[in-house]
Amino acid sequence: MLAVIDYGVGNLFSLRSSLEFLGVETVVTSDKTEIEKADRIILPGVGAFEDAAKKLRDTGMAELVKRQANSGKPVMGICLGMQLLFEKSFEYGVHEGLGLIEGFVRPLTDIVPRELKIPQMGWNALEFTKPDCPVFKYIENGDYVYFVHSYYAADCDKDTAAVCDYGARVTAAVSKGNVFGCQFHPEKSGDTGLSILKAFSEV
Repeated sequence: MLAVIDYGVGNLFSLRSSLEFLGVETVVTSDKTEIEKADRIILPGVGAFEDAAKKLRDTGMAELVKRQANSGKPVMGICLGMQLLFEKSFEYGVHEGLGLIEGFVRPLTDIVPRELKIPQMGWNALEFTKPDCPVFKYIENGDYVYFVHSYYAADCDKDTAAVCDYGARVTAAVSKGNVFGCQFHPEKSGDTGLSILKAFSEV
């Protein structure tokens, strides 16, 4: 069973629909017992880092996710959920993340040319930096996925699994042992996104 954590932030319907389409037994839940029983966990997220991190802490989900990840259970963060895996975010202040992956979340405006729109919104090609990353099992280098974000993961080269070109090399996916992250939305990325979710369900 795969548990999608419901902590009040995230596009849960599309994600659950994608997983169910793949035939993956899925529960969307805030019940800690169900999350502990699950074989895999997805941490979704949209919106502001500070609000999401506070909700994770206030619901006890922050410590639960860290315990589950540290036990070896596969965990995937999606969009803001990926950013929450990092040590800190500099989105309107300085905010603590889960610290499961070394690095920081910084504004795209720090690296993207001024003529490009922020947020980065739309389809972009993946460039693998870790071609053997398990969640890439069913996709090819250069496949396109869908992004919507104004902040990006920085200072994380050793755990970066893929980048995209948006006037600069932007972290698109990360991988560290049993912990994975997608800055893009696999649930909105057509067959490529479905293939990534399928591969994660088999990790």
